[in-house]
Amino acid sequence: MGCLGAVAASECKVYEYLLNTPACNQTRESVTEFANRCEGFKLTVADKQNVLNWRPTSVADVYAMVEDCGKRFSKDEQGGTQNEEERAKELLGLVNEIFSRPPIKQEDELEVDMKDI
Repeated sequence: MGCLGAVAASECKVYEYLLNTPACNQTRESVTEFANRCEGFKLTVADKQNVLNWRPTSVADVYAMVEDCGKRFSKDEQGGTQNEEERAKELLGLVNEIFSRPPIKQEDELEVDMKDI
């Protein structure tokens, strides 16, 4: 199954599942760095987990993953000059900076090739 050592069957299943998600190549250090650097976004624990597990790749993804994103990233809440879309882009940039891109799966490569045609 790809698991090494004496582990429970359920742990192997979780491991196998995670290999097929965007979180497949995260490290403890990158997760800790993200947790420390995203404090200014006022994310809840659930928001952070969504971002960590599914890694947004667009502003639309950020809005889907962060509850009440529009309200929490608005000018009034932040007290600054950035609008909510700029804050969402800033969070997206932070994710892209900290986490390396997940490896491309074979199905994804086929989709990319078909777009080139």
